[in-house]
Amino acid sequence: MPTHELDIDVFFMRMALGEACAAGNDGEVPIGAVLARGETVLGKAHNQVERLRDPTAHAEILAITQAAEALGDWRLTETTLYVTKEPCPMCAGALALARIPRLVFGITDPQRGGATTVFQIVNHPGMLHRTTVVPGILADECRELIQQFFRERRRDASRGF
Repeated sequence: MPTHELDIDVFFMRMALGEACAAGNDGEVPIGAVLARGETVLGKAHNQVERLRDPTAHAEILAITQAAEALGDWRLTETTLYVTKEPCPMCAGALALARIPRLVFGITDPQRGGATTVFQIVNHPGMLHRTTVVPGILADECRELIQQFFRERRRDASRGF
């Protein structure tokens, strides 16, 4: 297990990318999340919106739920959420309410981002808790995975699949 903070961030982001790949293989938008406390994984998941027919089944929500179950507490202090793409407003709100103090993500979402771009929910003055945000970890890999997924979708749509 790596010991330097950047190495740890890369380690867990690679795990989140693995989850994102699983989502893409299942026909889901390829986003993956890992929630860790120190070196311990408390939850990891990928998008399952289509599979579960649940609009809230985002990778972040599923990982947060797993972590809360693992700890027996909804307060996820001293944890870090690693996610391949900036959380949407729903997920950013859940992150803030769960009191997750650190968010690490790969790429921003300039259309619907809930953490730093469109909305700044995790550090909004009205929130009781603040989150340290570390963007851009393995951004190229995260971006390529999403872009490839949507290129394939557009190609299949043009063929009538």
